[in-house]
Amino acid sequence: MTLLSAQALHVTYPRRHGSPPARAVDGVELGIGAGEIVALVGESGCGKTTLARALLGLEPPTGGRVVFDGEPLRYSSRALKAYRRRVQLVLQDPTGSLNPRHTVYEAVAEGLRIHGHGGDERTAVAEALSRAGLRPAERFFLRYPHELSGGQRQRVVIAGALVLQPELLVADEPVASLDASVRGEILALLLRLRADLGLSALVVTHDLGLAWNIADRVAVMYLGRIVETGDVEQVLTAPRHPYTQALLSVLPEAPGDPVVLTGEPPDPTRIPAGCRFHARCQVLASGEAERAGVADTCRNEDPEVLGGDARAQVACHWARARITA
Repeated sequence: MTLLSAQALHVTYPRRHGSPPARAVDGVELGIGAGEIVALVGESGCGKTTLARALLGLEPPTGGRVVFDGEPLRYSSRALKAYRRRVQLVLQDPTGSLNPRHTVYEAVAEGLRIHGHGGDERTAVAEALSRAGLRPAERFFLRYPHELSGGQRQRVVIAGALVLQPELLVADEPVASLDASVRGEILALLLRLRADLGLSALVVTHDLGLAWNIADRVAVMYLGRIVETGDVEQVLTAPRHPYTQALLSVLPEAPGDPVVLTGEPPDPTRIPAGCRFHARCQVLASGEAERAGVADTCRNEDPEVLGGDARAQVACHWARARITA
């Protein structure tokens, strides 16, 4: 069952002086199933965080809709408050997420107080900290963020999300600011929470190694749109989109030479005609697309938007030509 989905989702930002709007999210279809971990990957500026904010209700879409548990998301204060009990955000910078003047207890209890928790607050906070791996929980109640390690601070942030007993976590680069030795512990924690609580998660990351270790499914984003999606093993061992191939080629264990993409991603106010990746595409530049008979199509025809289901899909004329050949 699909728990959360983006349906034909658009988020645009107006520009001054009559300039075209920036199309940060440009017709995304993406679904997250109950108990599923989906990794949303791509380089900086591709729209990952904007998409995550839209799924959380923090960024109202300019087109399309967000659907949670079969119901379209509504944007009244009351509806969003109820929604955020069920869908919680975990940010990448635990130091910036935590108020330095609040104790660990106050940081975790804040969500309960905002949402009017009717039960035993102390028990709920202790349980959330224990689930996040801070045991015995009472030892951490009166500590301040500066007294904790980076990994412990991230666990406090996760406990603050868990205390409301959500059904889905949106984790934006959850281990980017942590030492390598701590990253594995936090990833193992997220997997354990899925196993113990049935939690779903959308993990936003630029790190394909992280996606490999934690996700069931991966969605690769480029310039506001999903360009490849499928089971994590399938996408990361046999990528079909040239952009995914380029991202994977720079990993230390990748075979062959790294693919160095030319230039920067285009300005989202001036998305090129045809395939939005064609100006940087190594397949087009090498003549492979020409030999496959799709070079003109790449330059002039926009690939169709991928569906939001769990099928393996790719938005690339060349990759599709190879499949049908």
